[in-house]
Amino acid sequence: MVLKRHMREWFAVGHPTPQPGSGGNIRLMSASDKVAPQGCCEGRVIAIRLVAACLLTLAAVRMPVLAASAASVLVKQSLAPYVPTPEDVVDRMLRLAKTTKDDVVFDLGSGDGRIPIAAAKVFGARGVGIDIDPRRIEESRVNAKAAGVEHLVEFRLGDALEADVSTATVVTLYMLGSGNAALRPVLTKQLRPGARIVSHAFSMGPSWPAEAVDHFVSARGDEVTLYLWRADGTFRQ
Repeated sequence: MVLKRHMREWFAVGHPTPQPGSGGNIRLMSASDKVAPQGCCEGRVIAIRLVAACLLTLAAVRMPVLAASAASVLVKQSLAPYVPTPEDVVDRMLRLAKTTKDDVVFDLGSGDGRIPIAAAKVFGARGVGIDIDPRRIEESRVNAKAAGVEHLVEFRLGDALEADVSTATVVTLYMLGSGNAALRPVLTKQLRPGARIVSHAFSMGPSWPAEAVDHFVSARGDEVTLYLWRADGTFRQ
């Protein structure tokens, strides 16, 4: 915007406007086109070169930043690709955690919000969903309103690896093994002793064996494994 303002000011005080020439290039108006003070054309050349240099500098600065930001989002989403958990598996996860109306259920990578919504609707618990995709957050809020539990749940746009989960009494996960491994120090540092963690399909690795493992066949015929841990105040890297 500053650059555009300087250009407008340059031409507003009587400097001739660059005209299009052949081949799509910029041709400066010559003395035969318009009478101009001596040295004016040279000044226009300097101004245009300055503009070009500024644009190139801005591009060089912004492009790496934008590329890094996009790459960061892709990496974070790759830890938890969006695959909705079937409703009967959601119910089984919450029952494995022995969810009650006194719990605060955090779902990390909450997708369409089905786990916090089920925790509120079926068990009367409070639910918090965290997802990095704004489309999923909006979808979750619509779903919560349709289910009549918007007063019990909230959905936050954010990175699960940077979330404050210290108020959770139950945490549900459906991430890849790499996502669980990345979350292990976050969860064990923040959760209070007694908080339960339930993961669909993936463990926390050999350094933290599950307290309980639930194997079953889902309603659509899939073999499902759920893992349960209980925070004990020990930090695990």
